[in-house]
Amino acid sequence: MFKKSIIYINLLFLLSIFFSCTDSSEPNQDFIVDNFDRQSLLINITDNIILPAFEDFRGKIEVLEQSVTTFGNDPALASLEQVQSHWLEAYKTWQYIEMFNLGKAEEIYYIQKMNTYPATVSKIENNISTGIYDLESNNNNWVAQGFPALDYLLFGITDNNTNTVLFYQNNDNIAHLEYLKDVVSKMVSNTEVVHQDWVLTRDAFVSSSGNSATSSLNILTNDFIYYFEKGLRTNKIGIPSGVFSANNTRPSKVEAYYKSNVSKLLSLEALKAVKNFFIGKSYNSTSSGESLKNYIEYMTEDTTLTSTIITKFDESSGLINDLNDNFVTQINSNNSLMISAFDKLQEGVILLKTDMLSALSISVDYIDADGD
Repeated sequence: MFKKSIIYINLLFLLSIFFSCTDSSEPNQDFIVDNFDRQSLLINITDNIILPAFEDFRGKIEVLEQSVTTFGNDPALASLEQVQSHWLEAYKTWQYIEMFNLGKAEEIYYIQKMNTYPATVSKIENNISTGIYDLESNNNNWVAQGFPALDYLLFGITDNNTNTVLFYQNNDNIAHLEYLKDVVSKMVSNTEVVHQDWVLTRDAFVSSSGNSATSSLNILTNDFIYYFEKGLRTNKIGIPSGVFSANNTRPSKVEAYYKSNVSKLLSLEALKAVKNFFIGKSYNSTSSGESLKNYIEYMTEDTTLTSTIITKFDESSGLINDLNDNFVTQINSNNSLMISAFDKLQEGVILLKTDMLSALSISVDYIDADGD
């Protein structure tokens, strides 16, 4: 009986200490009611970022297809240069939609079909030589289609444009020309499917504004972070610079390897797309609307976290901008600068994946194999 009394007294003492240390006048984020207008955020992102970006990309990929048709009908230097120019313009715009891997895009493996790099040349050449290939349902062909395959067919098939024109003028290589057309055609048709899905599901998407694992904003936020971590940080910088291979560099794995003097440009466009999404900036416009930035500031009643995240984006952009235009050259000459850019991007990953998701009470919905 005496022992029970002692325990009871001690328990009361500990409880009194706990409550005396809690100042009810201090704001406590745990008790902030989430009345943020999540639907307005979804409407801004969908109507002013996603749909305009897809419309722009669809137009550019169709122009690319038209230029390939022109080149195929009469291979010449001027028409080849047109194809190459339209490839780059479409590839730059692609950086603004790759992060949106949900709905029909996820269902048909749109991202993988459009931009799995580096391309596997042996697979491409085997497809061409046999004439037997399935660019729709065979995932073994992800490395033999999309922008990376065009990168090889337009810039890597020979050592310069003059020789490339001669190559395609040779009737012995007509199969290569047909494969070029097939790759672009599949890119166009897949883009049409995904774009149309966004148009048709727009209302349902913006209406799913709750905070659950299957709600639109939670899925969209996770896809955004996943792209920043994997698509940008890992694929564009980390893997080529050897971060994930015991510091053994892999310059052949840069994006646009055969036209690698645009690798920095593509990375900067991707980072710009990420920042614009975060702050709710409209595609190809200076106006902004409700965004993750606004949502975080509402939930934290502060701008510290959002300012820090934006600073990391800007610092990462500065470090990438200081790199050689050609990431292959940069890796071979001074890879430490690539590592520095990766490390700065990683600081952004931690803020988004830990601090932001915690503030918004959103759980990570993908498996992290990197240990970050």
